[in-house]
Amino acid sequence: MAKALQTEQTATTPPGLDAKDLQILHLLQQNARITVKEIADKVHLSTTPVHERIRRLEANGVIKQYVALLDHTKLNRGLIAICYVSLKEHSKAAGTKFVKAIQQMPEVMECYTISGEFDFMLKVMTADMNAYHDFHVNKLSSIDNMGHVQSIFVMGVIKQTHQLL
Repeated sequence: MAKALQTEQTATTPPGLDAKDLQILHLLQQNARITVKEIADKVHLSTTPVHERIRRLEANGVIKQYVALLDHTKLNRGLIAICYVSLKEHSKAAGTKFVKAIQQMPEVMECYTISGEFDFMLKVMTADMNAYHDFHVNKLSSIDNMGHVQSIFVMGVIKQTHQLL
């Protein structure tokens, strides 16, 4: 796998990264708790250069943070909704106010500015339809300048990944 990754990534290697960096990133994406020694063994380097590379990747912002991926169904967040949102007014101040409100809502897992008929796309996770209804009526719809919201409910997850490499 590491050889295939090295070969595939050569043409698309981002500036400032080499094949070893990409191998290290791939391994960390698979298991952020992997030890530096284990990474070193897999990429055929000693631990010191691996450690230095990881520190450089962190310092340069390539590695933003380390997280644990949780099973949302076991944490009472079984309903996933994709919400398309349009605002009534499209000024910078109105958009900023909306973004600040969304950032305070723990139900909103992701928020994207999008093109087309809607201004934003949200990934919302709640316990069930009743909890989503409460979120929609009492939180989302209460944001000033809210225009139209179209909600689509996820019936099943086919692919979900956070791995870029």
